[in-house]
Amino acid sequence: MSDISKASAAPMVPQVAHVRRRRHDAPDAWTLELEVAGGAHFDYAPGQFNMLTAFGVGEAAISMSGDPAADRLIHTIRAVGPVSRALTELGPGDPIGVRGPFGVGWPMAAAEGKDVVLVAGGLGMAPLRPALYRLLGERTRYGKVTLLFGSRRPEDIVFRHEVESWRGRFDIDVEVTVDHAGADWRGRVGVVTTLIAQLAMDPARTIAMVCGPEVMMRFVAMALFDKGVPEESVYLSMERNMKCAIGHCGHCQLGPTFICRDGPVFTYRRLKPLLGVKEL
Repeated sequence: MSDISKASAAPMVPQVAHVRRRRHDAPDAWTLELEVAGGAHFDYAPGQFNMLTAFGVGEAAISMSGDPAADRLIHTIRAVGPVSRALTELGPGDPIGVRGPFGVGWPMAAAEGKDVVLVAGGLGMAPLRPALYRLLGERTRYGKVTLLFGSRRPEDIVFRHEVESWRGRFDIDVEVTVDHAGADWRGRVGVVTTLIAQLAMDPARTIAMVCGPEVMMRFVAMALFDKGVPEESVYLSMERNMKCAIGHCGHCQLGPTFICRDGPVFTYRRLKPLLGVKEL
């Protein structure tokens, strides 16, 4: 039985893993590389997530942010509350609970033979990073690949060294913009939606994968529609307060939809009736 099958058979039972490496990626974000006890390998799809346990503190849903083809389990975490802060404070050798993988990932199979536009806002780059690894690792399966990455400030850009290396490749287009910057910043300044208007694309053969704050994703989707991309070709990864990961507790419910069970990746067409409802 594969690890992913084991996770499905006992979805509420975490496996014990240990932190192998800890890297500071942004002022409030750290990347943890984990090793599951017994050397078990986690098979997962780009866009899925795990539930990570900081023992004695609690559990949080965290997207995978590594390469699905590599024998490593990697998560990038922003310290925003007691659980996530405790997770980011773990160091090499510390135990951590892992259960998963859970959720519906990015449409990698549906994207084959098409142009792919990835739009990330801030730490939304973390759930998109596995998809980008897959696109680059199986480059001949896809058409033109474009990454548009928006961040608040230059110092908030996660995976900065990788982004710089991706910009040096000839088989992917990468554009980065920040909301605010000092005089020493030589890149673009402005919201990420301004990059979409400048894209040269064939909307009929384009699939877009978008992750970031909900308000950012709504504006990105509108900009993509203005370019002619159909609603069913725009995929969003939603981030809600996921507690159980299997649709039992209701914490992540969005109308009739449970983000943990039915997502976190959805087409815009499915979410359209819900995204415009205030306070939902």
